[in-house]
Amino acid sequence: MGQGSSVSKQDGDASALTAAAPRAAAQPPLESGADRVLGSGLVAAAPIRTRRVGFKESVRRFWPLTRGDRRWILLVCLSAILAAFAETVAILVFAELTDNALQKGSVSAFWAPAGLWLGVAVAGGVVGYLGNSLAAWTAERFVMRLRARVFAHLQKLPPHFFQRNRRGDLVERMTGDVDAIEALVVTGLVQAATAIFGVIFYAGAAFWLRWDMALVTFALAPLFWIATRRFTGRVKEVSRRERAADGAITSVVEEGLVNVVLTQAYNRQHDEQERLRREARSWLRASVTSARLNELYEQIVEVLETLCVLAIIGLGAWEISAGRMTLGELLAFAAFVGYLYPPIRDLGQLGLTVTEATAGSERLLEILDARPAVTDPDPATVVPAPSRAVGAVEACRVHFRYPGGESEVLQDFSFSAVPGELVVITGPSGAGKSTLAALLLRFYDPDAGSIRLDGIPVNRMPLDRLRRNITLLPQETLVLHDTVEENIACGRDDVTHGDVVRAARAADAEVFIAALPDGYETVIAPGTSRLSGGQLQRVAIARAMLRDAPVLVLDEPTTGLDVLATQRILGPLRRLAEGRTTIVITHDLDLATDADRILVLDEGRLMESGTHTQLLAHHGLYATLFHAHPPPHNGSPHPLAHPSGSHWR
Repeated sequence: MGQGSSVSKQDGDASALTAAAPRAAAQPPLESGADRVLGSGLVAAAPIRTRRVGFKESVRRFWPLTRGDRRWILLVCLSAILAAFAETVAILVFAELTDNALQKGSVSAFWAPAGLWLGVAVAGGVVGYLGNSLAAWTAERFVMRLRARVFAHLQKLPPHFFQRNRRGDLVERMTGDVDAIEALVVTGLVQAATAIFGVIFYAGAAFWLRWDMALVTFALAPLFWIATRRFTGRVKEVSRRERAADGAITSVVEEGLVNVVLTQAYNRQHDEQERLRREARSWLRASVTSARLNELYEQIVEVLETLCVLAIIGLGAWEISAGRMTLGELLAFAAFVGYLYPPIRDLGQLGLTVTEATAGSERLLEILDARPAVTDPDPATVVPAPSRAVGAVEACRVHFRYPGGESEVLQDFSFSAVPGELVVITGPSGAGKSTLAALLLRFYDPDAGSIRLDGIPVNRMPLDRLRRNITLLPQETLVLHDTVEENIACGRDDVTHGDVVRAARAADAEVFIAALPDGYETVIAPGTSRLSGGQLQRVAIARAMLRDAPVLVLDEPTTGLDVLATQRILGPLRRLAEGRTTIVITHDLDLATDADRILVLDEGRLMESGTHTQLLAHHGLYATLFHAHPPPHNGSPHPLAHPSGSHWR
């Protein structure tokens, strides 16, 4: 792109390095360039706030996701009950073995109880293995289902949601917080069933042996409940801080990796390390506090259990000396009480787990409760139309402000374009140019007025049909972590290798793709160094050609490319635009000179409309922008011009 002919390149729509350079020293936190959506103009706003969510609401919101697995959860709980029953039987057999074989020294009395004990142990082991394996399978299915639901909902949210929330924090919610919900809904339920039935079996057996000693021992049980209640509130608050700190750390790392070139170019390594240390210190404080609280709870419970054991030994010694209890009964009673306290402790610990999980529930519901800016229209209001549109685009007196914005980005804006027409939209930075693309693709609906495709309001068309008829080439080329072929074919499902090759050939991409190590099977990724910016743009053009939509929207197609790279993509762009309604959003007025019509926007209003020659003669805003950076070619042919004299035809 000719340097002198671009208008206001150092703005919010320019490349990350160019835009960030003048203000790198003044803005310590780096923000990913991918956070920009369709250019500048979105309103900065504080992140959405987390509301407090209780246990009941968490279960009510997430329990429906267990549908289809509830029979397996029931089976897991049943296996836990059988395992606890087997353990109870084994202890009773042990008591019989102690009194009849060990105390009397009778070998003949050993074999029958020993065989029964071994059989019960094997059966309990098999049931326990199967139950635990099924529990793990069910839990992971729940995690997969919940993660898919949250991710699917994220795909429906408007661009400003992702501007207001750090990507690293959203990733943490999709991972750590999802796991926390699983610990509440599935694993927590199984653990609760296991602990409850363990308490029932072991306490029942202890009462059956000596109800009076059991009453004395269980008198200490409320102490466990008191200890749990004292810790619950503090653990929840600390867990909430710890999860937020996890998200902040992930965000800092993600932003640092995305902006590593800028970090190195401006010697910001120390600043970025300090950002990470600052967030890590917050995480450290929360994590250590959480560990201390949990460890203190564990130690208090250990002391309470020791008091119970000492009470049992003292009472047992008294009963044995009085001849009211045998040694086997005492050992069995002690075993039952010993097995009883871990489930009681698990129930108490489960209370802390639930508390921690509700903190994750709050963060996930924050996403799930965020409403999409647009939804599919009611089927009764959908206007019937062919699946492939003709491509006539019209905006009728459109007014729009972004959610949370203070002023309108578009005001009373109208225009139309028909197939075969090239319309260039230009103007100063922040004029509202890229907003039109967001409205045309229906990322948002206008506050007033309408956007129409073939005369049909876009809000009366299914989103899938609307977006299938519009191809957007954004300023930042979309690159998937996949092969070159899949990156080209991602615009459509029903394509063959031959279709991909023909699209690459039309986009002048076939030669450099063939030179890659594995050709079309070469794996590329976002930020890849295998391909230059111009080559990535040609991959995107091949994708658009394969998509073959009747409406084409190009958002700053030459930004970040030098003159030679721009010259190489212009031919493919020309072929791509043939026969389509083409809308070019650009600051590069070299691309506007041969447009059928130029729309000049300023502060959301359409200031001028006409051809290049007409607007220059008008001596208005367009002429001011054009003459501010006059073409540097000194009368020689423009390096981007088509041999026929036209840039595009």
